[in-house]
Amino acid sequence: MRKIKFTKMVASGNDFVVIDKSHPASPAGRQVTKPSCLAGRQASRQNLAKKICDRKFGVGADGLLVLEKSKIADVRMRIFNADGSEAQMCGNGARCIALYIGRKSIDIETKAGIIEAKVNANRVRIKLTDPKDIKFDIPVKLNARNLKVNFVDTGVPHAVIFVEGLDKINVSQIGRFLRYHEKFAPRGTNVNFVEVLSKDSFKIRTYERGVEDETLACGTGTVASTLIFALKTGSGNKIRARTKGEEILTVYFKKRGNKFTDVWLEGKAGIVCKGEYYV
Repeated sequence: MRKIKFTKMVASGNDFVVIDKSHPASPAGRQVTKPSCLAGRQASRQNLAKKICDRKFGVGADGLLVLEKSKIADVRMRIFNADGSEAQMCGNGARCIALYIGRKSIDIETKAGIIEAKVNANRVRIKLTDPKDIKFDIPVKLNARNLKVNFVDTGVPHAVIFVEGLDKINVSQIGRFLRYHEKFAPRGTNVNFVEVLSKDSFKIRTYERGVEDETLACGTGTVASTLIFALKTGSGNKIRARTKGEEILTVYFKKRGNKFTDVWLEGKAGIVCKGEYYV
């Protein structure tokens, strides 16, 4: 039986298991897994993610974050969802890693690009890659209803639907339907349901691809919904979003026409516990 040291972290209700193999020695306060503790093969990490994220038989988490050395940034973050699939980017995961590293400023390499992060106590702000593939009012038929679905890629694909009575929406059922819909093939999509509260705030619930259920928050989903919200309402460049976990996430951006730059996501992050997982 092998032991893998881990740190469990949370940001806005999204929880993650962090395994650090980015350094051969452990700086003060950080737990590092030796390279021999993790097989380098993709299948091994996918299998580990499924087991360690299991909430009954594992540590329990929305995803596994594996830190590696990077040649182009301070650290490389690999993101494995609870179902074992690998994601290109995770906003709340990146915020956790920035806090974990313990510096005021850090660059994180992801499959979606370089993410800049700034840390102030337990509040972490990250700069996302510029969004792309913005689409409005994609017609999708659900039973007898005609839905208008918006779309934007904020490092990972996100569908955004504006609704009324957000608390009564069956996020899991509708989210699963849209997640696998042919209009979002072959990658599929995360699905966000948004209810407008004011000219600069909204409530949000998200069905996450890879978790395959509703989560308490989604960083890239909050950003995606904010950008569609800004284009639809003509709001200012600072928007607040209330997540399912009741935390307020703040998104800042610059907008020119339908193009966005300098997009930042800010919220709290924290360490839950540290321990050893037995394989």
